[in-house]
Amino acid sequence: MPRAVLWDLDGTLADSREAHWRSWCEALAAQGIRITKNDFLSTFGQRNDAILEQWIGPDITAEFIRAIGDAKEESYRAIIKAEGLTPLPGAAEWVRALHAEGWRQAIASSAPRLNVEVMRGALGLAQLIETYVGAEDVKRGKPDPEVFLAAADALEVPAKRCIVVEDAEVGVEAAHRAGMRCIGVGDGSLDQAEVTVNSLADLREWAFRDLLS
Repeated sequence: MPRAVLWDLDGTLADSREAHWRSWCEALAAQGIRITKNDFLSTFGQRNDAILEQWIGPDITAEFIRAIGDAKEESYRAIIKAEGLTPLPGAAEWVRALHAEGWRQAIASSAPRLNVEVMRGALGLAQLIETYVGAEDVKRGKPDPEVFLAAADALEVPAKRCIVVEDAEVGVEAAHRAGMRCIGVGDGSLDQAEVTVNSLADLREWAFRDLLS
């Protein structure tokens, strides 16, 4: 039977937090709005509409969300194109190894599709990760499982044959709500994941196979 790995992107395949932080600050400053680094970190990995509602309040309009979000993402893509993007330790090696073993792979991200395209190309993984799902492809962001279920459908792999790799608690919850097992990467609150490691470079070579056995 087919099997698949569904990758979160920011903080899992690539450390893009600083670029996101800089682009948020730039977009918000143009509107006279300031946020703290803790504000930013507490919402990292969520969709822009959910992030801005938490920062500004529930009365924010859809037009304002779109205007700030578009400005932020344009700034973010410009940073990535100008400065490049390096895969996190072990990430590219695992993508190549899983591809060689016949695993299907997708990116399942809360980021806009244009961001995913730019990042996938900058990481040099476009030929190995078959498809991707971005913010425009779903109605609800993580911890809703929709993004992972959409990625599994795109790969034509049953949910029970998919493994999610995540760096955020909301992503782990979304994976479990989708009926998938999860590998948690990083130093966040990821205790609910079946396997947790500080870095993909620390992951045992049989970890993915074991989770489906």
